[in-house]
Amino acid sequence: MSVEVRRRAYRFRCYPTPVQADQLARTFGCCRLVYNKALDARNKAWFRRKARVTYTDTSAMLTKWKQRKDLAFLNEVSSVPLQQALRHLQQSFTNFFEKRTAYPRFKRKRVLAGSAEYTRSAFTWRGGELKLAKQDEPLKIKWSRSLPLSAEPSTVTVSRDSAGRWYLSILVEEDIPALPKRTEAIGIDAGITSLFALSTGEKIVNPRHERRDRNRIRRRQQDMSRKQKGSANYLKAQVRLARAYARVTDRRTDFLHKLSTRLVRENQTIAVEDLSVRGMMSNHTLARAIADASWAEFRRILEYKAEWYGRDLLVVDRFLPSSKTCSSCGTLKDKMPLNARTFTCPDRTCGHAEDRDVNAAKNILAAGLAVAACGDGVRHKRS
Repeated sequence: MSVEVRRRAYRFRCYPTPVQADQLARTFGCCRLVYNKALDARNKAWFRRKARVTYTDTSAMLTKWKQRKDLAFLNEVSSVPLQQALRHLQQSFTNFFEKRTAYPRFKRKRVLAGSAEYTRSAFTWRGGELKLAKQDEPLKIKWSRSLPLSAEPSTVTVSRDSAGRWYLSILVEEDIPALPKRTEAIGIDAGITSLFALSTGEKIVNPRHERRDRNRIRRRQQDMSRKQKGSANYLKAQVRLARAYARVTDRRTDFLHKLSTRLVRENQTIAVEDLSVRGMMSNHTLARAIADASWAEFRRILEYKAEWYGRDLLVVDRFLPSSKTCSSCGTLKDKMPLNARTFTCPDRTCGHAEDRDVNAAKNILAAGLAVAACGDGVRHKRS
């Protein structure tokens, strides 16, 4: 069994004291300010003088900003998160130039949410206790699971979501053993009526997490709309609404993690379709259901888990006519409307009839195995 050292993040709830919370909130604000000022400087340099500004240049700018009287508060927080904000901006530009993401945008000021990243020089890790720079006592952490033995955090990210919950993400290097080899292979077809259809004939029921809490969210939206914007009651209603959305997100994420872990453990090869979720979201009739299904997040989870545990993830081209092709004889149908839930082969000598989603999953698996064998046709994993 092969073992590889990989970087893995462990996320925990944390409960800072009022003093720690105030200091972290100021750190979040300073990180946002430094990021936005550096982005503004890079924009002006390029659009006015066609000059490129590097990370080194923005780091020198940060030193000058700290010397200004109106920005003297930057010296009250740790300098490491501020430098990390500049590194994140540099990475955003790198991703943009390599055509992986859109052009970097300014960070907007949010009531509660924010984050700050601390490298090894800005925190103390001793005996399972974590003390951040500029703080006098360790951070209270709820250890929902154990870290690997002799784990030494390389970076620590403290964040707070819109619902006011504090989180701590600890990045460590871990020896992750690959799972034992298996012979099973499976194809997955994404859907809305059934969240996923498997080539084995199994259909994963769509939990529809957002629909279950839709009335709760609507009531809290109406409650917030009755408050005066910017008032204390408005902010309280905003937090209550964020908690309702967080409840949906947490249940969805938990479901996707459990399902992906099960599929990775039970199968050696997994074939999925390269869906253009962003393009499909332009269909306003299905946009809410597609967003609730969270297909892109499921694929992202599958990708890193398959890499961790030595599984093969095959991504089939999105233009494969999986729903219109007979999985038995390969005959291509002219049309397959959405309201037709059963695929019937047009070739009378075949006569194959099957659930359309299961038929599509079988075609996705066959295409993935075929192109993997010849080494062409499968799209690369997303970076």
